[in-house]
This record gives sequence, C-alpha cells and structure tokens, in this order.
Amino acid sequence: MPPFAEEMNKARRMATLQAQRMAAAGWGVLIPDLYGTGDSAGDFADARWAIWQDDLGRCADWLRQRGHEHLMLWGLRLGGLLAMDRVAPIAAARLLLWQPVLSGQRFLHQFLRLRLTADRFKGGGDSMGQLQEKLAAGQSLEVAGYELHPELASALEQACPVTPPAQVCVDWFEVAGTIDATLSPASQRVVETWRTAGVAVHPQPVIGDAFWATQEIAEAPALLEATLTALLDHTP
Repeated sequence: MPPFAEEMNKARRMATLQAQRMAAAGWGVLIPDLYGTGDSAGDFADARWAIWQDDLGRCADWLRQRGHEHLMLWGLRLGGLLAMDRVAPIAAARLLLWQPVLSGQRFLHQFLRLRLTADRFKGGGDSMGQLQEKLAAGQSLEVAGYELHPELASALEQACPVTPPAQVCVDWFEVAGTIDATLSPASQRVVETWRTAGVAVHPQPVIGDAFWATQEIAEAPALLEATLTALLDHTP
C-alpha cells in the first residue's frame, strides 16, 4: 500500500525496485494506485479511506483469481496503517511494514502544517485550530497541491494500529542514519503489544535515507536487501 500524497511520488522508485526483487524471487506482486491517486480513476479530492479499504479487497480478489492464495500486505508510511487495518478482513498471511505511521491524527496534523507554512510565506493564513474547524464544518482544504476532503481527514484522525491475527507473520522495517539505531519508542510499544497478543513480529532497523521525504528521488539499498532476506528467512 503506497504512502500518502507527495510521499507516494517520492517512494515510487523504491517500491518498484523492491517489487522487481520480489518478482524475481518468485512472488506475484501488485502495486495499486488507490482511488484518486497516481494513475487511478478519480481525483485526490474524491479519495476516501473506505474506498481505499475496498480497493485492497479488490486487489486481494484479483491476486487470488490468479492463483496467489497466501497473501502478504505491504505498506509504506500511511499505507502501513491501511495494511494493518485490512489484514484480518482480507485474511492475509503476512504483513510487511516500511516505516509505518502509527498515529493518523499526528500524521494529519503534520500534513496540515504544510498548509500553514505555505500561508505564512504569503503573509497570513489560518491557525491549526481554524483549519480543523473548516474540516469539521465540511469544507475541503487545499494542502501542498492536494485537495483534502473532510471525510478523508476524519478517517485519518481516527486511524491507529490494528493488532493482526496471531497467525500473521510481520516484518517491520525502519530506516535510520546510524548502524546502532533501534526502532522508535512508539514502534517498540506497538511491537510489544502485538507480541503479547501472540503475533510473530520481526522488527529491523536499517541504514538509509528517508526516501519518501527527500527533496530528490532517493534509494535505500540496505532496505531492499534486508526486506528480501527477511521474506526468504521467514517463509514457512
């Protein structure tokens, strides 16, 4: 599942490189452009969380119709939250997370800050509270070239990690700038919660750039290699 808004464009190369490696190793891979994003139908203003949930169900059906019975959901950033949300309904056997967002509310506020920053450069603008009031009143907002519908904003506000079924195998990756880095404290808390629930979680920090947020298109070769190695090592 791709990340949100401009992060998707920045991450597309890494997703393609990883998909090519997976396909070469024998996996069937489908990278969707969710409704209102990329080359899909609709505009971003038409995007809704519920539609994206339905999109993933259709993707799962498409793969199963082609003989891929044991499904893995792969999510990057906000796509990680969406993947967590759909693991149980889709009955996926595995979950692959790249730098997952763990608070939809916090992520939304960070996105809205892009609007605040742009407005300040123009000499004015609303406060965060005023932007939230407009969304609550049913008004769409233009943020960094993307029209955010209040229904999507409301769904993001409520999005949070969902514990997968105990039989799901999880590989969790975060990129960091140093070799001795660990997962973020927030990630560690979620990992421990899942493990307590009986979920097999394999967390791994790797060295790399935050390719979804860099100014230029970037790669994280260590993430590509570590991901493929983990999938091969943890295959039942």
